[in-house]
Amino acid sequence: GVFAPGGHGPRPRGGPPRALGSGGAGVSAGGGLVGGVVAASERRRGKAPTLEDVATRYDVDGYEIWVGRSARGNDTLSLKLARPRDLWFHVAGSPGSHVIIRRETGDDAPPRAVLERAAGLAVWHSKAREARGKVPVHWCEAADVSKARGAPAGQVRLRRYEVLRVYPRAGAPRDGA
Repeated sequence: GVFAPGGHGPRPRGGPPRALGSGGAGVSAGGGLVGGVVAASERRRGKAPTLEDVATRYDVDGYEIWVGRSARGNDTLSLKLARPRDLWFHVAGSPGSHVIIRRETGDDAPPRAVLERAAGLAVWHSKAREARGKVPVHWCEAADVSKARGAPAGQVRLRRYEVLRVYPRAGAPRDGA
């Protein structure tokens, strides 16, 4: 989840990381464990979770976008399965899903429409879904996402990020994506 302590806007690049959090169980996309996280018994057998285990896939203009389904799934998606150059999104100041856009090494940034769709999905799969007006969404490369020792599931820190403002309906379900 993304929670900016003190409700302040984005911090300038180069400053200390701020904790961003889920607030606990409220991070699940759509309010429940849809597909869920890999059961503990499966993890013990050595089966590592996959993207399909913890996230829902959307295809947008040739880009894979993955949306986490739970706080633990968000951690796995953001910290273990995302590649360093993948782009990471989360609505600012509200519990919700972590979203990543897969990028191949050397790829330029996706087109603005793809960035806005990913940001819209972050808003749609968050407590800010019913907000009026544009909602700020933090985004950065996955390499800039980390977790503080002992932080609750779904809570991460961002080394640097940018803000994209989108309407909640930008993430509403669509035919084909």
